[in-house]
This record gives sequence, C-alpha cells and structure tokens, in this order.
Amino acid sequence: MKKLIVILTAGATLALPVATAVYSAAHSNPFSAHIAARQGQMNIQSFNIGVLGGMARGNTEYDADAAQTAADNLAALAMMDGRALWPEGSDNAALGDATRALPAIWEDMGAFGAEWQAYGEAVSGMQDAAGGGLEALQAAMGPLGSSCGSCHEDFRQSNN
Repeated sequence: MKKLIVILTAGATLALPVATAVYSAAHSNPFSAHIAARQGQMNIQSFNIGVLGGMARGNTEYDADAAQTAADNLAALAMMDGRALWPEGSDNAALGDATRALPAIWEDMGAFGAEWQAYGEAVSGMQDAAGGGLEALQAAMGPLGSSCGSCHEDFRQSNN
C-alpha cells in the first residue's frame, strides 16, 4: 500500500508542471476556442475547394455527385453566421502565431463583411455549376478562387 501511495504521489508531482503549463496556455489566450472554430471552418472550406480544384485541373476525374456535394458543403458554410468567431482582439498582432487573422479585419469590418458576401456569391455560382459538367465547374473556379484570394490578400497574414 505504501508503495502505491509513493507511486501516486510521484506521478502527481511529475504531472503537476505539465498540467499547469497546459492550463496556462489554454487560459493565456481567451480566444483559443474562437480561433480553433474559424480555422476549422477554413479547413473544411479548403478541403471542399480542393475537391473541386482537383477536378477542374484534371488531377482527379470529374464526378458530378462529388462536385455537387463539395459545392453544397461550401454553400452551407457560407450561410453560417460566423460573427461570433471574430471577437475584437483575436488577431495576430494581439496573439502572435495563434492566428493569421490581420488586425485589418477589425479596422474595416465592413470590407471584411463585403469579402465574405462576395465569397458567398462565388460559392452560389459554384453550387449552380458544379454538378453541370466539367466545363461549368472550371468556369466557376475562377470567381471562387478570386474571392478566396482577395480576402486572404487583405485580411490574412501570408506564409512568407
């Protein structure tokens, strides 16, 4: 019994600094859940755009059902009210490497909202085109890609 108590005490003593570091990291960034949610949304968008882009470039065979599903997924995400994911102070100037969101988002929220609206329009165009054949999908990729690039240019830190 004494041996078990010694082992448990030693384990707790060794685990305490790790637990403290994890707790501290999670609580030093009050926006970690917001950032994780919006990065998750971007990852899902990127995945679906990748499906469409692979078909448009000929890297994967065109599949009308898969293309339509990817476009429908993008449309569902574009309709989501994500305003709660963007609290002021959750930018890279305030939080460093936790996010690539530039302070410009909060400096000009109207322009950021207009970019999101333009993205929604491009997604709607893709949704109309995706299942209608490879040429229609390819034509809709330009506006979709331009919309993504435009927003990232103004509101996301580059990888450089």
